[in-house]
Amino acid sequence: MNLTPETIRSRLKSAAPDQLSTLAPAAVASPENGLYPAAVLMPLFQDQGEWQMVFIKRSEHDADRHSSQIAFPGGRAEIGDRHLLDTALREAREEIALQPEDVHLLGQVDRITTVSDYRVTPFVGLIPWPYPLHPDQREVEKVLTIPLGWLADPDHSRTELWSSSKSGQRPHPVIFFDPYQDEILWGASARMVCNFLQLLEIGA
Repeated sequence: MNLTPETIRSRLKSAAPDQLSTLAPAAVASPENGLYPAAVLMPLFQDQGEWQMVFIKRSEHDADRHSSQIAFPGGRAEIGDRHLLDTALREAREEIALQPEDVHLLGQVDRITTVSDYRVTPFVGLIPWPYPLHPDQREVEKVLTIPLGWLADPDHSRTELWSSSKSGQRPHPVIFFDPYQDEILWGASARMVCNFLQLLEIGA
């Protein structure tokens, strides 16, 4: 895959909106239109010339509707966050010990709305590799990486109609990837990946 950090940065800059504006405490404390601000980090690295993307598997919790899912490090904005990039970097540090100073921001992907009432802004960051990632077992069961080339192959994903637990909600399209190392990427995180690949013009 003939991609450079400069190419990724250029394509993200031309297509994604800027979400680095200051977070107002009121927006963090009270949801806008019923949606809480949140952010995730989509970490990228190159290993032997191949691009890889870092994911987490969330720990199992009965009260968490996203329990055990494959996701990106991230979460809901907090009062102390200056902007949503702060949110993504803070969560990555807390969840997998990825230090903010080791993340080289490449850009961001269009924000999405989740069924759990979050408006999520994904940030793409280049990280050095190898890197000592240490999952906080209270939140993260494990860290896994998936090749970007594998994710970009249209034969490895599909879209299905899905009904959430919200009463009265119509079925909506949900993206599912094939199992990779016995784990399935699907839902909001899968949609973020596909949006990112489309911005890079390497995915469907």
